[in-house]
Amino acid sequence: MGRQTTHAPGDVELLAALIHCGSRSSAALDLAARLLDRFGTLRQLLHADSASILAEKGIGDARLAILRAMPELARRYYEESLPAGAAIKSPADTESFLLSKMRHLDHELFCCLYLDNRHRVLRFDEMFRGTIDGTSVYPREVVKEALAVNAAAVILAHNHPSGVAEPSQADERITRRLKSALELVDIRLLDHLIIGDGRATSLASRGLL
Repeated sequence: MGRQTTHAPGDVELLAALIHCGSRSSAALDLAARLLDRFGTLRQLLHADSASILAEKGIGDARLAILRAMPELARRYYEESLPAGAAIKSPADTESFLLSKMRHLDHELFCCLYLDNRHRVLRFDEMFRGTIDGTSVYPREVVKEALAVNAAAVILAHNHPSGVAEPSQADERITRRLKSALELVDIRLLDHLIIGDGRATSLASRGLL
């Protein structure tokens, strides 16, 4: 029996259109509503295991393939908002890009966005991978890569697999260490973003840089 949930406006209709190739028939809407009742949200549905999705009546391999493609399509869409050579236009662009890259991960990942003096993207690097409990970050490696691409500025980011985008004391400490290390070679640390489930927290906006 499906659990009672409150769907975001339009979720049922959007899901129905996708899994029924544009159809919004009553059957399509019923299936979409049933899937969202069963899994709770679009995100939980799209990241559920294949066996659980296939167990739902009306879902076969073709529709499963569509559901599996949707998160990847969204990630690629947002990745293109900050291609190499593009200038960062707003904090919102950076946040959308980082959310697309990191919010779905079940392990912690520490990344660096290297920029030139006009804030154009030089490179995005996944520097350190950890577990759900944390990761080890080495300032020397961050500085080495920044110098290798001749970066003038850096934006740091890491995700919290718990979904909570609040910085910890350890996050604040490593931010201060990295800022000091980068300043020694005249590279500015613009921000450190903590990526949670659907939101990001900027340490710069908190006055922690």
